[in-house]
Amino acid sequence: MAEDIRVESWTELHEALYVAGRSPLARYRSTLAYRGAADTRWTLETSLYRLAGPGAGRIEGPMLRAFRKYAPPGAIPGASIWLTLTVAQHHHLPTRLLDWTLSPRIALHFATANAELYDRDAAIWCVDLVRVRERLPAPLREILEREDALLFSAEMLETFGSLAELDRLGPASSFVLFFEPPSLDLRIASQSAVLSVMPGAASVVQELLLQAPDLWHRVIIPAALKWEVRDKLDQDNVTERILFPGLDGLGQWLKRYYGPGPGNGRGEP
Repeated sequence: MAEDIRVESWTELHEALYVAGRSPLARYRSTLAYRGAADTRWTLETSLYRLAGPGAGRIEGPMLRAFRKYAPPGAIPGASIWLTLTVAQHHHLPTRLLDWTLSPRIALHFATANAELYDRDAAIWCVDLVRVRERLPAPLREILEREDALLFSAEMLETFGSLAELDRLGPASSFVLFFEPPSLDLRIASQSAVLSVMPGAASVVQELLLQAPDLWHRVIIPAALKWEVRDKLDQDNVTERILFPGLDGLGQWLKRYYGPGPGNGRGEP
């Protein structure tokens, strides 16, 4: 299993998260995808797996068909299954997709947004996209090589084929691919969103990662450090107001910003 990196300060946190990539074009840019978890005990299960467990494959198709059938006209911009999955995930339908980001600070936001969990250590999952690409089956890897890309787009996946064709490439949890969703709205663009998908509706990313420690590591944020991280993110304008544009995000930000702080009851680390 990959080793966790436990940090004790804001400086150590940044040194652990901002890791330069191995790509010739990366310069000082990380080649990692990040996912923030407010509790280190949280696992990397998709919403579809949490809904149906091993039986996810029996309900995935019917749910997606019903989603397309009942979606308002124009809500899904095209017939692509990859666009359908993206829109479904974006609007809280359980899918086999898992949300990630290319921004360390956005991952930090999701690890520290809930003050009621400030008594628990948080974690940032970091997955090496270069090594992920190297493990892809040849038909998928060749698409990225041809496009000189680290991540898929929905259009690139459409040229590959359907979910059924993805499933035929390997058994469940045998590989994972990451793709950038189209900027359907400001929320996706603001969060530097990327999505992961695996063969098999019931696949769990964590099962693959545990078998491949070279693909990932976690950065552990102690509970005692959460308030400092949260306040500095607010100062940097990494807040719900920016990441969830609109009145809902504004309300979430104000509720948290003016809520109890350290030593003031709920949320005390």
